[in-house]
Formats: sequence, C-alpha cells, structure tokens
Amino acid sequence: MKKIFLDARELEHPKPLEEAIVALRELDGSNYFYMLHRKNPIPLLSLAKGQGLDALSYEDSDGLWHIIISRDSQIDLHSLIEKI
Repeated sequence: MKKIFLDARELEHPKPLEEAIVALRELDGSNYFYMLHRKNPIPLLSLAKGQGLDALSYEDSDGLWHIIISRDSQIDLHSLIEKI
C-alpha cells in the first residue's frame, strides 16, 4: 500500500484541513492517508467518517497526533502507526 503523507505540525489553520481534503480525494483501495499533527483534527475525522472512510487518530507519548485514513475497511489502521 502506498502512503500519502502530510506533516501538518508546522502548518497554521486552515492549511492542514485544506491539504488533507486534497489528499482524501486521491484515496483509493491501493493507498492511505497519514498525517502528523500537533492536535487531534476533529473536523477532518468527521469529514472522513461522513464519506464512509475508516479513520484513526492516535496521540503518542510526546503529544504528537497520528491520523490515518483509508477507503479499505480491511486494513488494520493501528498497524500503520509509525514511531517518529
């Protein structure tokens, strides 16, 4: 599977959401979206779930949020979390 990656830690509102929406449009069964963010992007997660996408947000021990979104419901999103 191919990863579409966005590091949004240094981006200011509304850039992370805008860039994530563009990435979500590219999702198909052969790729997934992975974003790093300094906070949990609740509007993005709501948007993804509203479009029938699987989404996971995870806060690591450093306070960094990992967001993974996929069209393929068979993928274990937890297995895609990367250590940064």
